[in-house]
Amino acid sequence: MVKKYMSKNLIIVFTRNPELGKVKTRLAKILGNQSALNIYNYLLKYTEQTIRNINCDKAVFYSVKIREDDIWNSNIYQKLQQKGKDLGSRMSNAFKYAFEKNYEKVIIIGSDLIDLKSKHISTTLKMLDNNDVIIGPAQDGGYYLLGMKKIHSNIFENKDWGTATVLKDTLKDLQHLDVFHLEELNDIDTFEDLKDNQTLKELITKNG
Repeated sequence: MVKKYMSKNLIIVFTRNPELGKVKTRLAKILGNQSALNIYNYLLKYTEQTIRNINCDKAVFYSVKIREDDIWNSNIYQKLQQKGKDLGSRMSNAFKYAFEKNYEKVIIIGSDLIDLKSKHISTTLKMLDNNDVIIGPAQDGGYYLLGMKKIHSNIFENKDWGTATVLKDTLKDLQHLDVFHLEELNDIDTFEDLKDNQTLKELITKNG
């Protein structure tokens, strides 16, 4: 059941269903499936805690199946399933959903950012007053956050998703608009991304 709408603004979180062998596959190749799942579950909880008390509506878009009894409280989060053949079409459809519900500012984030803070969301909402698009660059050449007041469908088309060219190609599509850049952050996809994060390293099990 979709919760009652309270705000003119919406945060969308894209998540993968946390199943063994199906999340953080690049990490799993080095650390094993269980360690990868441990890390992803931690990142999910961190993301939920980071956005839970932000004063706007929130929606979780699941990759495979909507789950009722999980960390995303149905009284706080709208729960929907991602639709589309690739990441671009799935994000485009999520934004279309939001604007069809008459939200005025819509932000989409991933669920694998240990450096994401609530200030990144509040800054995005504020800067959307005077900018067309807000983007949070990721160190791997993609982006961890995208905020818009209307859908710009071309940015979701003809991209090599998951590669280092996504941000550059997206900004090329946005060159005629006012775009505000947040600080660059590191999402967690590879063992190198763990760097010196001791909290995440402690989630690595000896047997993978």
